[in-house]
Amino acid sequence: MSNEVGKITWISGPVVRARGSKNVGMLELVEVGEDRLVGEVIGLKGDQMTVQVYEETAGMQTGETIYGTGLPLSVELGPGLIQSIYDGVQRPLPLIEAAVGSFINRGARFDSINREKKWKYTPKVKVGDEVKGGHILGVAMETDTFEHRVMLNPDDSGTISWVAPAGEYTVNDTIAKLKIGKEEKNVTMLQRWPVRRARPFVNRRGANIPLITGQRILDTFFPVAKGGAAGIPGPFGSGKTVTQHSIAKWA
Repeated sequence: MSNEVGKITWISGPVVRARGSKNVGMLELVEVGEDRLVGEVIGLKGDQMTVQVYEETAGMQTGETIYGTGLPLSVELGPGLIQSIYDGVQRPLPLIEAAVGSFINRGARFDSINREKKWKYTPKVKVGDEVKGGHILGVAMETDTFEHRVMLNPDDSGTISWVAPAGEYTVNDTIAKLKIGKEEKNVTMLQRWPVRRARPFVNRRGANIPLITGQRILDTFFPVAKGGAAGIPGPFGSGKTVTQHSIAKWA
């Protein structure tokens, strides 16, 4: 539920300033202007706030309203991620193209993960199991070869009080119920996670297996590990993209 948190006083490209920021938090997701553009609060000082807008601001005027959501900028996690193409704020580009064409309308809103599609789900827990964040509740076949492991939200822990039988479910269907003290919580395959909060982990596996890129100069002087990360810095025309293409072709 959104509420008014300020009025725009200054606009410079994707950066907007507003006055009246009493009920808004740092890094909060906000909706900017009459078109409700996606934005994020990046600065607070007194009753003024600075907002980074992640859409085109052309035509926006001072005096327009900024609406707070009370939530951080987040992404949706669940089955269907690897079958879609997203922009930087997880808007599904194929759905937008089908609805409005090749150019994205300002303020366009679509579910990041399909709410209607059903996934073949198999539970991996039973009633009475004690579970905590990261516990695998079940698996959904996202493709013929890719098994999506549905895990409990890292912030939750408790006792499984009900488990859905194996079958086909949407990401919003309840697949299990978790008893937390005297309360019972429905668990689905869909999670929302703040983009600026790292997912927790128990331990990291060492990256000690080389990724053979097929480029002898890289494999000899700049080896890359499977599961690791590498960067290719350089000015315009230095061959960064050519190197990437070579790795994609021969690795």
